[in-house]
Amino acid sequence: MARYRDAVCRQCRREGIKLFLKGARCFTEKCAIERRNYPPGMHGLNRGKLTAFGVQLREKQKAKRIYGVLEQQFRKYFLWAEREKGITGENLLKLLEQRLDNVVFRLGMAASRREARQMVAHGHFQVNGRKVTVPSYLVKVGESIQLRPTSKLGERVMDNLNAGRGQVPPWLEVNAAEKRGAVRGLPLREDIQIPVQEQLIIELFSK
Repeated sequence: MARYRDAVCRQCRREGIKLFLKGARCFTEKCAIERRNYPPGMHGLNRGKLTAFGVQLREKQKAKRIYGVLEQQFRKYFLWAEREKGITGENLLKLLEQRLDNVVFRLGMAASRREARQMVAHGHFQVNGRKVTVPSYLVKVGESIQLRPTSKLGERVMDNLNAGRGQVPPWLEVNAAEKRGAVRGLPLREDIQIPVQEQLIIELFSK
């Protein structure tokens, strides 16, 4: 399973915004954006103005980094979204939102998508009563997501649920006492609160 292994705070600095990749740390003064709000590297303070292509590229990179996917997988999602009915950009974001690791994060059971990805990969969650260890698994309407009864992360998940870092989107519902969530429907564009202009991504891939 390929994954980004470098310092994730560099990604936030490169995009110039908080991507909330490290959970609780992102809400403190230790956040890299709070301390060094400029791109990483020796020329970080002297970068020139972005071209139109550069703006489109940054939007794609931002979306990849928010959801924790790499280039090849992201392109597969784009091709999938292109084949679906509707607006390609919205379809792309909906597919990314339906990833199991993102759903665990959206339910508040993990402090970040990165933590959610690790939890899922290590077999701590089950979907409709069956263990799922694939973070990219796409949840469907009506499915339930629950922390496995034998998991040793009960206390950690409860701490995350009680932290109240974000509101659960309307297409999901959560039962904190049972450490369980359910998919009520498919996400709408207005439910996906991320700082990404998906149309720029489509323009980039359409060249």
